[in-house]
Amino acid sequence: MPKYPFPRTLRSMQKHRKTDFGFQDVFEKDKPGLVRDLFRRVASKYDRMNDLMSLGLHRVWKKDFVQRIPKKPGMKLLDVAGGTGDIALRFAKENQSLKPHVTVYDLTQEMLDQGRANAIDQNLYEGIDWQQGMAEELPFEENTFDAYTISFGFRNVTDKSKVLAEALRVLKPGAPFLCLEFSQIQGPLSPLYKAYAMQIIPLMGKVISQDKEAYRYLSESIERFPEADLVEQMIHKAGFEHVLYETFVQGLVAIHQGWKPEMKEKQ
Repeated sequence: MPKYPFPRTLRSMQKHRKTDFGFQDVFEKDKPGLVRDLFRRVASKYDRMNDLMSLGLHRVWKKDFVQRIPKKPGMKLLDVAGGTGDIALRFAKENQSLKPHVTVYDLTQEMLDQGRANAIDQNLYEGIDWQQGMAEELPFEENTFDAYTISFGFRNVTDKSKVLAEALRVLKPGAPFLCLEFSQIQGPLSPLYKAYAMQIIPLMGKVISQDKEAYRYLSESIERFPEADLVEQMIHKAGFEHVLYETFVQGLVAIHQGWKPEMKEKQ
């Protein structure tokens, strides 16, 4: 009989836990590879598809999102799931006088390569690092960053609780966590949007990116993602304070914010 049967059983259970991958349920250990492969396939057309799918609205949402990031000279921003650099490059360009340092962190190397190419096109060479890895396992010290952002990437991670725990760990006390993500659309637009998302977007992906299944997954992942109220609860449970959110387009998109608690002085 094994000396420690229960921990071994627990580890085995964790290894075989399932999570969502669009409408499929897959083993947690398999999801990062599936997500990485998907974004590898669409990286070169990703930005163009975002413009077409959202009719350019994603740029409006991201502009609002970036404006909410507190700014100070020499600040360090961590942009997780930063991919092709939409958030990082906008932030760096708008705040060049502050000389910020931005770290773009993404699961997929091909997305980061596209981000570097975008940075070169915009003449943004300095103050931006591009690193590949999982959001659940950040290779940074505690209390390092002045802000953490994740834009349309939170629904693609495998373990959302671990991602939030890592965000809390690497942020400096009093620093903000900001998340821009799809939510659940309400009202009269709901059936129209769902028909568009489930039928039209995959066809657009087939024509533009030659990858219908990748964009079928992206639409399915939006459908399965929790409502904004539940995401707010997750962020609060992770240890952030002053948690709040604001929705747009009848709930289609939400901006979530939370702050790492300030360090308490020892009595």
